[in-house]
Amino acid sequence: MNIIKQDIDSLNAEIKILLTPVDYEERVNDGLKKVQRQANMPGFRPGKVPAGLIKKQYGTQILVDEINKLLNDTIYKYIEENKIEILGNPLPKDQTQVDFANQKEFEFIYQLGLAPDFNVNLDTTNSFVYKTVKVDDELVEKYLKDVRRNYGKPVNPEVAGEKDVVFVDINELDETGTIKPGGIYKSTSVSYERIKNENAKAKILGVKKEDKIIVNINELYETALDKSVSLSIDKEAAESANCNLQLTVKNISRLDDAELNQELFDKIYGEGKINSEEEFRNKIREELAVMFRGDSEKFLKTEVENNLLAKMNLQLPDSFLKRWLMAVNEKPITQEELEKDYPNYSKAMQWRLIENKIIKDNEIKVDADEAKEEAKLFIRGEYARYGQSPSDEDLEKISKDLMSKEKEAQKIFENLYSKKVLDLIKQKCTLQTKEVSYDEFFKA
Repeated sequence: MNIIKQDIDSLNAEIKILLTPVDYEERVNDGLKKVQRQANMPGFRPGKVPAGLIKKQYGTQILVDEINKLLNDTIYKYIEENKIEILGNPLPKDQTQVDFANQKEFEFIYQLGLAPDFNVNLDTTNSFVYKTVKVDDELVEKYLKDVRRNYGKPVNPEVAGEKDVVFVDINELDETGTIKPGGIYKSTSVSYERIKNENAKAKILGVKKEDKIIVNINELYETALDKSVSLSIDKEAAESANCNLQLTVKNISRLDDAELNQELFDKIYGEGKINSEEEFRNKIREELAVMFRGDSEKFLKTEVENNLLAKMNLQLPDSFLKRWLMAVNEKPITQEELEKDYPNYSKAMQWRLIENKIIKDNEIKVDADEAKEEAKLFIRGEYARYGQSPSDEDLEKISKDLMSKEKEAQKIFENLYSKKVLDLIKQKCTLQTKEVSYDEFFKA
């Protein structure tokens, strides 16, 4: 076997593999013997089909299969032994049709996309903005308002206000203003906040139990879909409906904000953990700071990526990568689709190269115990989204199951590596902390 590597340029190369019978004959013979042992043909006992007949019927296909296996093993072993940094996978170059039935010697050429050679210098000359949310009194008050609303108590006021839900019986009226026999009837609710029409809103505001108001169907409901769903009528009928409705008020519901008292403190944080409004506000302030810290980290990661991508300006073997993406994509894609998506793919590939270079140069490691703890952190976060907390037993079981799934485990390891890369950058580079308001931080 003869292997020749030829550099086309700094980002592209070709590997030529020359095969002679001595390279593949033993593999092919072994393949033929395996088929012979398993062959079952009429007129012959199982496993006793003559070798010549097996070779005649299966020889070419076995030759193709074994040469393909040999080529795959050879090219990847060559890449590994020669420490060639490639992007994507080797692609066979278009060649003259190979005549496997008659040829004895074969030449195969593979195209390689090479990773660019570069260095990443992490020092104080690299400066990044670390943006944080200013947790001021206004933000605390806004969050406190949401907490009080979420833990509010339902009441039934006598008069409807802007935050109330009004339960009504709805009857369709005819042209004379009387209830239409067989017309629309529905017991439902209407919310002042959800009504768009100002005339309808004005009629709802201030109503009391057993009050009757008349409003046009198109003022109460903005679209045909709204009418159809809310009144349980056919969508086609809803499209053309233009009648007056009588609303008879049956009840009014309001959610009063929870009082800032010991009952609320105990309900949220446990009995006796918070004992005053001041402690309650300080606790909220701490929680907001922790919550927004994650957002600051995400912002910094984006800042670092964009900065280093622009600074490094890595060149990729774009033509090769586009051919490779077309070849390996599970679903067929058009050239137009490829050209549209390629810039994002290229950016992601460049950052992966930069991140991997930082990991390699700084010998960053992630062990199994760290990954397991990261999995548990993720699980706790998922439970917290629903206001729950997993037991130690559940946490252990779910984290073990999560780490047993290859794709999920890979995500966890990659996430940990990214965190460690960001921590290293924070240690070695200059961070310009910038405290901004909530609105400025999250503005589009």
